[in-house]
Amino acid sequence: MEKIKIAIAGLGNCASSLLQGMEYYRNKSAADAIGLMHWDIGGYKPYDIEVVAAFDIDSRKVGKDVNEAIFALPNCTAVFCDNMPKTGVKVRMGKILDGFSEHMKDYDPKFTFVVSERPEATKAEIIETLRESGAEMLLNYLPVGSEQAARFYAECALEAGIGFINNMPVFIASDPVWAARFKERNLPIIGDDIKAQLGATITHRTLADLFEKRGVRIERTYQLNTGGNTDFLNMLNRSRLASKKKSKTEAVQSILETKLDAENIHIGPSDYVPWQKDNKICFIRIEGKLFGDIPMNLELRLSVEDSPNSAGVAIDAIRCCKLALLRGTGGVLHSPSAYFMKHPPVHR
Repeated sequence: MEKIKIAIAGLGNCASSLLQGMEYYRNKSAADAIGLMHWDIGGYKPYDIEVVAAFDIDSRKVGKDVNEAIFALPNCTAVFCDNMPKTGVKVRMGKILDGFSEHMKDYDPKFTFVVSERPEATKAEIIETLRESGAEMLLNYLPVGSEQAARFYAECALEAGIGFINNMPVFIASDPVWAARFKERNLPIIGDDIKAQLGATITHRTLADLFEKRGVRIERTYQLNTGGNTDFLNMLNRSRLASKKKSKTEAVQSILETKLDAENIHIGPSDYVPWQKDNKICFIRIEGKLFGDIPMNLELRLSVEDSPNSAGVAIDAIRCCKLALLRGTGGVLHSPSAYFMKHPPVHR
């Protein structure tokens, strides 16, 4: 089958895991492919994807081949496929806007972005690149809190006439105005804020659902997360966290028959621990009452490599977006959004 041609905004750890995965599964079969939720979607396999354009702002990535740039600092995720062939696609300078938090200038360059001194790309240049590359969809992997930049790239996708997969917690697919714009152009969009394959949010949701189904009334819960990648460093700026906390909190609240008061639910990033690198540690506690109003509680510690945990989900979202393009289906893809994202327009 012909390749699914994608463009990426933000060549960080998540993009690194996605591209490594596309190559890693190339010589696998359904029988020996560990770690995928779906081997085949509409005839497309995990390796039937090709990056044709990429944008970043880090001087160590801009100008390099995509498959070289994904291993450049400050990326620190696990390398599980180090035999990455050159793609011939160079990373282009993107648009900064609010994609870089000022507090990150104060850290060692190996942990943070080194913003390129090259001129920022204009909107017209990015749209031209998307069109000339033949990209069918654009994946948004910008840092949390990049509200302006995320909307800028969504606008570029609309004007270039391609699909959009919003992997970060800026509300675009779940914003009725943006959803209507993609519907009007008959372009598919999946969003917002990608779930991990087996991460903090999906685990928390599943446990909350189990409590509900077994008749346990949940009274309080928290989810505390620590990590050492640039995502956690970026989120030390609490002003960038509003949409992230809302996304993660609503994902859990949506599973509950009776919503918890704000004081009884706390979900969100907690701290940055540099030596953890791309490892994310999550602590979940759920308190409730069961038969006879007897109190009980559950505590869980989850440790995962953060970025590979979302890569397989992204591969599935890409293939669903491709099928929508083939079928001429535009607007929000509600079922994929609910399945793959923390903050879809409609939780299911």
